Amino acid sequence: MQSRTKRHLTPAALDALLRGSIGLGCRLEHELTDGWFNSAYRVLLDDGRPAVVKLAPPADAPVLRYERGILGTETMVYRRLAALPEGTVPVPELLHADEEFIVLSLLEGTPWDKAGEQLSADAWALLRRELGAITARLHTLAPTDGLFGYPAAESGLSAAAWRTAFSAMVEALLDDADRRRSPSAVSSSDIRTLVSEGGYALDEVTEPRLVHFDLWPGNIFIRPGDAGQAGITGLIDHERAFWGDPAAELVSLAFGGDTGPDSDLATGYTAAGGNLDFSPALRHRVALYQLYLALLLVVECAPRGYGEDHLAFCRRMLADSVARLRALG
Repeated sequence: MQSRTKRHLTPAALDALLRGSIGLGCRLEHELTDGWFNSAYRVLLDDGRPAVVKLAPPADAPVLRYERGILGTETMVYRRLAALPEGTVPVPELLHADEEFIVLSLLEGTPWDKAGEQLSADAWALLRRELGAITARLHTLAPTDGLFGYPAAESGLSAAAWRTAFSAMVEALLDDADRRRSPSAVSSSDIRTLVSEGGYALDEVTEPRLVHFDLWPGNIFIRPGDAGQAGITGLIDHERAFWGDPAAELVSLAFGGDTGPDSDLATGYTAAGGNLDFSPALRHRVALYQLYLALLLVVECAPRGYGEDHLAFCRRMLADSVARLRALG
């Protein structure tokens, strides 16, 4: 995917960047083009290890407020996950972290969105249960400062209460929409009203937990096979992570299948100790998080330079999320 936020380097420049920072050069194999925000390259390090180099956007790139410092967020997530017992949440190994880039071990497997047609119904169900369990274990991580919101200090989007932090996250997107001239076809006042009406549900969340918020199938690597062989090999792209309500994870997880109370995902989640009560308040919060993601997708279209077809899709998604919230009364 092409985006104005992507920083492109020649093979020589990439080699020089690594050599100057970590004392180890690389041979560029190819660019990984599936990402939507950062540039990523598959490389062979001089010591023979295959790796992925992920570059932060150029300093003058037009980023949204929540995107400030998010490569540092990804670094923090990898370090926190690495401190858990091995295999708790499978991810690539963080080999090096810098303000400009990170270097990750090459993850075995295939992105789920590219391997789904190879799976039987039984294998798919098993993987969804495994994903639910992994997600529950990811949600055991809590911030060291007890604050909700985005971890990067550059964003300024954190608070002691979830309603306050989430409202600030929404306001930041609305401000970005104004500054970037990203018309959403939904008024800012309507969005603020819907968030305010859901305040009672947001107030139920009192303990911040790590939320990946981008667990669509393209960010989940799997080992394809039948029900006895298939497995999840790792999760990637943690830069959108925030400290918040674990129920917010259901928004991106829904892109891969059912997330309802009788779903395989929910079964795996609760078996691993996670708690999803599917109360009316939880359903209201999930609808708010669907609104937030849809608004985010609309607002990012202008600074990233996405085309009209993608913008139209995102606007429909936003309109649908508003309709769901209004239906809740």
